[in-house]
Amino acid sequence: MATLESLIQSLASLSITPTGSVKHAATTSPAAWREALEASDSAPKAFELTKVLVYKPKTAKTATPVPLVVIAREHAEFSSGALGKKLNLKDLRLASEDLLTEFFALDKNSLSPLALNEKTYPKVVVSIDSTIEESSSTLAVRALSSDATLFITGRELVSYLKNLETKEAPLQVIDFEALKTEAPAAPAAASTTHAKKTQEDAKIEGAVQIAIGVKKEVDFATWYTNVLTKADMIDYYSVSGCYILKPWSYNIWEIIQEWFNAKIRELDVQNAYFPMFVSSKVLEREKDHIEGFSPEVAWVTRAGSSDLEEPIAIRPTSETAMYPYYAKWIKSHRDLPLKLNQWNSVVRWEFKNPQPFLRTREFLWQEGHTAHLTKPEADKEVREILDLYRRVYEELLAVPVIPGVKSEKEKFAGGLYTTTVEGFIPTSGRGIQAATSHCLGQNFSRPEMFNIVVEDPNDPSGQGKTYVWQNSWGLSTRTIGVMVMTHGDNQGLVLPPRVASVQVIVVPCGVTAKTRDMVNAKAEELAATLKKAGVKAKADVRDGYTPGYKFNDWEQKGVPLRLEIGPADLAKEQTLSVRRDNGIKAPLPLGDIAKSVPELLEQIQNDLFTRAQEAYYSRIRPVTSWDDLVPALDAKNVVVIPWCEEEACEDDIKERSGRASEPQDERAPSAGAKSLCIPFDQSQWPAIEPGKTKCAACGKDAKRWTLFGRSY
Repeated sequence: MATLESLIQSLASLSITPTGSVKHAATTSPAAWREALEASDSAPKAFELTKVLVYKPKTAKTATPVPLVVIAREHAEFSSGALGKKLNLKDLRLASEDLLTEFFALDKNSLSPLALNEKTYPKVVVSIDSTIEESSSTLAVRALSSDATLFITGRELVSYLKNLETKEAPLQVIDFEALKTEAPAAPAAASTTHAKKTQEDAKIEGAVQIAIGVKKEVDFATWYTNVLTKADMIDYYSVSGCYILKPWSYNIWEIIQEWFNAKIRELDVQNAYFPMFVSSKVLEREKDHIEGFSPEVAWVTRAGSSDLEEPIAIRPTSETAMYPYYAKWIKSHRDLPLKLNQWNSVVRWEFKNPQPFLRTREFLWQEGHTAHLTKPEADKEVREILDLYRRVYEELLAVPVIPGVKSEKEKFAGGLYTTTVEGFIPTSGRGIQAATSHCLGQNFSRPEMFNIVVEDPNDPSGQGKTYVWQNSWGLSTRTIGVMVMTHGDNQGLVLPPRVASVQVIVVPCGVTAKTRDMVNAKAEELAATLKKAGVKAKADVRDGYTPGYKFNDWEQKGVPLRLEIGPADLAKEQTLSVRRDNGIKAPLPLGDIAKSVPELLEQIQNDLFTRAQEAYYSRIRPVTSWDDLVPALDAKNVVVIPWCEEEACEDDIKERSGRASEPQDERAPSAGAKSLCIPFDQSQWPAIEPGKTKCAACGKDAKRWTLFGRSY
């Protein structure tokens, strides 16, 4: 991968001198990119962002597609149909992530005109908006990375590209504005292309007031990051892939902690803390385990100006940090079971696209590590913990999940088996691993590993030894991201009452200069009454803000219930309630408000879960024929198929489904389907008949129904 410095040197060899460069936090949307640049002192005062879109034209099945690379200014609009017709390229579709990696070795957030070089340029068709060459504006160009930017003029950019063109592959300089008039009139009126739909239909009318700005169902990735920032849940940090959890989101994590701590204490689990550093010698003891994390392990190699004699890893998980001490502490079967949990952060240096809460380089979680005398004891705990994870999602976050066991391919590296609760995001049609509980077996306790051994109390001779059975289990702040994606709407965040730091907001309305003090006092009195009833209530009596502004402010933060109160309401001894989840308004008598509001909050909690569960279950499609699998995925479903449970078949399913699928979103992850889990509850589908029921993918004998889908 070219560095910022090497890119500057390469441009200098062409007599192109960038007007500036900026290193910044990784950004995944144009809005976040612009925000990061404007916050930098190194950026020019005026600049335009560039966008690079890659299209895959329709070709014969035996032909290799020649991608079309379109370079335009940030707000340029064009018809991909008209552009394809002008360039004689049929049925243009936005390219998948896999194609970007294949041609440019870059992800979508790092794509740049500078990715075109002597090797890549001849393999693609390149089109650039003619207004770029005519403009004197400074352009912001990705420096082949989502966290670095170069600034050059439009003329310099065109000069760079023309230096690469050949007679066989000329640079296509096209007036995109004029192109609009060349598009066939009837088709343009009859249908809207996906690209135009994303640019135009995603915008929300009145977005200045609504603040989220884009529609969830049209531009999901931008909607998600907008909700998190507008709801004051996160802020971007100076290290790529890391985020600040602000109080509005961290409070949710604290509620989960409190609930989970109470439950695991009932199972005799104690909290402890181990250091974040792991020596390379200890880490390398368990090669099978660490191979699963090796690309993501971050290493400390220097202290000040001195190199460390031995590199030190920052934990990606804590098995290798904790188990040497388990071997030290467990000397007898009487020391068992040993059950420890820690709340901490781990670092996994993800190279995929970071997404707040879902995929970050540092994240918060709990990790439980237990040691048992027998396998049945370990098996029992695995399922007990998994059920607690199910309850966190379903009872606190109102998010439905499906419990099951992972395939051999997808299980925890070095473990015996992995159980999981699998969530689903209806808007994207993708599954998401919500939490996992692993049985490690005796893999870590054997002599070649950590040698955690005790005398066997069931051996009559009294001389027998046995290696302990171990479990590990973890739940992370991914919970928050799944909750946001599941319940949020085009107004912003929607919080289930049980995890909201403010469950009820009281807003004074219809006040005049004469009545303001009186109504504000009644609003605060109402909030105090609700607090005494155990409700997290707050009165918004801020001066200088209209009721409409306050409504929108608390709506986008997801507060479950708004109570409006004004002189007319006080005369009727009532308040007007407005539910955040569905907008339903209803008057509530003030006389029994301490009873009616908690009941209403509980109803909101239950309704959120019911709606989410119905949405999830309606998208689970039983499939027994391969021909039906990819169409079901393209319709934003997950599929459950009778499966042979062979790894080679699983690899084939992912490869074939990815190859057969058209990309649904320019920024979407891989289109290939993988196994999500083998559900514990198999009763929802016809019984597998040995020798008769065949695998939907390969035709071999099926063993169990298995959930497959695209996933995060």
